[in-house]
Amino acid sequence: MQQKGNIQIIEWEDLDKKKFYSFGIFMTMAIRVTVYPATLIRTRLQVQKGKSLYSGTFDAFFKILRTEGVRGLYRGFMVNTFTVVSGQAYITTYELVRKYVSQYSEANTVKSVVAGGSASLVAQSITVPIDVVSQQLMMQGQGEHLTRFRLGSNSENRKSARFFGQTRNIVSQIFAADGFRGFYRGYVASLLTYIPNSAAWWPFYHFYAEQLSILAPSDCPHLVLQAVAGPLAAATASTVTNPMDVVRARVQVEGRTSIIQTFRELIREEGCWGLTKGLSARIISSAPTAIVMVVGYETLKKLSLRPELVDSRHW
Repeated sequence: MQQKGNIQIIEWEDLDKKKFYSFGIFMTMAIRVTVYPATLIRTRLQVQKGKSLYSGTFDAFFKILRTEGVRGLYRGFMVNTFTVVSGQAYITTYELVRKYVSQYSEANTVKSVVAGGSASLVAQSITVPIDVVSQQLMMQGQGEHLTRFRLGSNSENRKSARFFGQTRNIVSQIFAADGFRGFYRGYVASLLTYIPNSAAWWPFYHFYAEQLSILAPSDCPHLVLQAVAGPLAAATASTVTNPMDVVRARVQVEGRTSIIQTFRELIREEGCWGLTKGLSARIISSAPTAIVMVVGYETLKKLSLRPELVDSRHW
């Protein structure tokens, strides 16, 4: 078990893998349920032109709730649950790459950057097709005029369409229009967004946790420090990568093919301010996500410790 400053980091070899994966699935689903409404709002804010539909995060929340109900905040959620696979792939890749890099460098920052970026590469290869479909579903309702694909009028009325009927409708339209490549539209933009985001989040997370451990009383639970460090790291990483996230959302939802052209049009139409669109929603969603993820992940690792190591971890 590695000791870094005052915060002990539980590494891959310290874990009981059966417990780790069993608890991990429940943790991933809990996070998805918690943050999905904010993800939907962020997508609509990023795709809209100017403030044609919503003036901000809270305006979007109340308008969607008023006109579409709670279900409107969870449009596309069922298909999005398949990202639980990418979540497990992300965690596994991160831990295995950390272990591999440790053979060449003991610096936690190096391990965190390389492992975070690698984990995001693997996860996005699984997630992008799911995101493409779920984002089209997110835009239905008030935002349907901003997307290329719309549900047929009879789709809403069929009982089967309440769940995967709408998904089949959108999948068929995407495949008919763009073929298989349509499901990976925005893949490069996603990599350019999430690899830097993930590569930045982990070292910032460990950095903030260590700084907080220096400032906090010695008997302060490490989990509390980590729960504070998580959203700080998320806000930092989100601010740095938000411009690319706006471009990614437009490429995927509007069916664009050029990242550079999308970026130029965004600057021309909305100025540099357009690069901050959805940032507040992203931070609002990433902060609780980070808290839930950090508390869940660190608890998951604690619960998954091999029996002989349980008493060696300060909690």
